Amino acid sequence: MTRPAGPRPRLLVLRALGLGDLLTAVPALRALRRSHPGYELLLAAPGRLAEAAAATGAIDRLLPTSAPARAVPHRIDWTGPPPEVAVDLHGNGPPSHRLLSALRPGRTLAYAHPDTPQVPGPLWRDDEHEWVRWCRLLLWYGIPADPGDRRITAPEGSGSPAPGAVVLHPGADAAARRWPAERFAAVGRALAATGHRVVVTAGADEAPLAHEVARAAGLPRSAVLGGDADVPFADLAVLVARARAVVVGDTGLAHLATALGTPSVVLFGPVAPRLWGPPRCDLHQALWYGSDATPRPGDAHGRVPDERLLAISVADVLAAVGRLPRPAASAPRRPRPTTPTGAAG
Repeated sequence: MTRPAGPRPRLLVLRALGLGDLLTAVPALRALRRSHPGYELLLAAPGRLAEAAAATGAIDRLLPTSAPARAVPHRIDWTGPPPEVAVDLHGNGPPSHRLLSALRPGRTLAYAHPDTPQVPGPLWRDDEHEWVRWCRLLLWYGIPADPGDRRITAPEGSGSPAPGAVVLHPGADAAARRWPAERFAAVGRALAATGHRVVVTAGADEAPLAHEVARAAGLPRSAVLGGDADVPFADLAVLVARARAVVVGDTGLAHLATALGTPSVVLFGPVAPRLWGPPRCDLHQALWYGSDATPRPGDAHGRVPDERLLAISVADVLAAVGRLPRPAASAPRRPRPTTPTGAAG
């Protein structure tokens, strides 16, 4: 796309969600960057994601924008002339369409909805992976996008506090996707007994959970990273990039492991891995006791652990860790060709 004459035009993307949501949008963000040379690309997202947004290599500036849970924000703090292009990567409904329309953009790219007929676009589908979903949106508008273009590089900075460790992340923002703490502890105890270094990561306000896991696993308090606040993104990315493996539920750290090419074991319950899981390749094990015919059998934001998540045993997880490859020390990890869906274990 040729840059219009005059001042540098601006392209605004709305995706005011979490870390995992940002990382699953990387292929679409990169496609927008390539297709709009000369534009300033701004991302409306929570301010805490600024470092992660920069790591995508696609964003020029983040506009701090957020709302409780996964709601659509009430406003975007936009100044100056309207954006030339506004892209809705937040959802498919009138609230996000109207939020962007209020900025009077020259063009809006979004999924169609009958309540906002002024916004043309493709039809939304409930049964596709997030990588594919947003690339399909752009393809409908004639913008080439590759769902496989999802890798990022850890920011430059200090070294990992635990190189070669297995990282356990027991937290998730909903109980439905939170595997029991005692099972994470049993995994940590077994891995430590076989010579692995094990650390436990925690997001803001997850310190009690992380220390419960570490204590029951027989790990020192120093094995817990974060908890009172989020681990800064640069530190977290370096930790994950240098890890032996990550064991995690269906949450943001799982997507960070995928983006960095770190071996992972990801535990699924209310939602199938084919919608939010890692790619099918030797680096990742997605464990799920459900049917692909019903990709959303439970409530991803439910208040109790999903029954399919509880069906995953400690032995299942340890076996999955054992199946992960040991990357050659002299070469970067290069996954085999992938498809955009997770592999049920």
